[in-house]
Amino acid sequence: MEGNGVRREHRVVVTGMGVLAPNGNNLGEFWDSLIEGRSGLGIATSFDVTDLPVKTVAELKNFDPRNYMDFKEAKRMARFSQVGVAAAKMAIDQSGIELAKEDRTRIGCELGTGIGGFKEISEEIEAFALRGERGPDRISPFFVPRVIPNMASCQIAIQFGLEGPNNTDTTACAASTQALGNAYRVLQRGDADVMLAGGAEANLCRFGLASFAAMKVLSTQSEDPIKASRPFDAHRDGFVPGEGAGMLVLETLEHARGRGAEIYGEIIGFAVTDDAFHIVMPEEDGDGPARAMSKALEDAHIGPRDVDYINAHGTSTQLNDKSETAAIKRVMGERAKQIPISSTKSMIGHLLGAAGAVEAIACILSINHGIVHPTINLEHPDPDCDLDYVPNEPRRHEIQVAMSNSFGFGGQNACIVLKRFDNNQN
Repeated sequence: MEGNGVRREHRVVVTGMGVLAPNGNNLGEFWDSLIEGRSGLGIATSFDVTDLPVKTVAELKNFDPRNYMDFKEAKRMARFSQVGVAAAKMAIDQSGIELAKEDRTRIGCELGTGIGGFKEISEEIEAFALRGERGPDRISPFFVPRVIPNMASCQIAIQFGLEGPNNTDTTACAASTQALGNAYRVLQRGDADVMLAGGAEANLCRFGLASFAAMKVLSTQSEDPIKASRPFDAHRDGFVPGEGAGMLVLETLEHARGRGAEIYGEIIGFAVTDDAFHIVMPEEDGDGPARAMSKALEDAHIGPRDVDYINAHGTSTQLNDKSETAAIKRVMGERAKQIPISSTKSMIGHLLGAAGAVEAIACILSINHGIVHPTINLEHPDPDCDLDYVPNEPRRHEIQVAMSNSFGFGGQNACIVLKRFDNNQN
């Protein structure tokens, strides 16, 4: 506390990042793929899609949990927890933080996931039905603690001994952006010194793909699967589901400086809103997302003229891309057409609850490299989506401030504002 009972707000910086994406199993591979416009999409290989109307997904390639954790421990985790732990390990390693020397009661975890262990639930139910009378006796005692959504954040805490605040956000596709924002608030208040924050999702399976396909929200493009995700393109026909994880080490500036950490960026604003409109459809005028973006700018104490780049939610569905375009115009006004915008989902598909964290990492990498990655497959401009989406080729561009948008089913909207770190600023 400062004088008169006013709580001091701490600055929050990024000191480590870890990512597992369909187009890269580490930070370097991921960034190289983004800049080269390399897609991670393809026909599903981990399960049979012969009879399904949708066949294109965004799978992780050659992920082996044993590279990141004990095999026995990994067997007790659902896949979404495995990828979350793996991304957290990479983030911790990059940050250089020596956990053994830290007060671990001051280090926590905040993680977003859309549907937890949905894959394992569907597979176990199918196996249960096939077991007949012996079914109940064959259920593993580890089944429930494998699949509940909070297990990825708890497994990260267990694996790395993090005894501070621990929370799981399940706000659909806005989940990991909300997790980053909530961790930001924890650190701002001084309730922790360090937070592992991000998202994890790994639910590609027959039942899941069929379920999303029934909603008519997925791309049915399978002849040329790398072109299936086409954000803002007039020929877009739905999103491509994917799997992966992104985790960030967030610290108060005082703590990061105290240990001599390299700082990759700073969080300066965050906001959430809800459309209160429909369980899956966005409002065409983009009112809810626009309010989230406006409030995030207000929280950051900046205006539209200060935003140099927007990482769009950009799902490749007809409704989302039009709605998000309208929202950006409402918030940015005349500035809207001057800001480079790109959709990471054009190359990695939609990682659902993990999407926002992976896209925030893309923003930080863009800030540090001075390059905006392209929106690939944007070949037929949609008149309703008439902003600068950096089509098909990367662009050199100085970025001081980036905004990342995430919108989820139920009308959940989250927006986070990231800034280049200025070491000379007090």
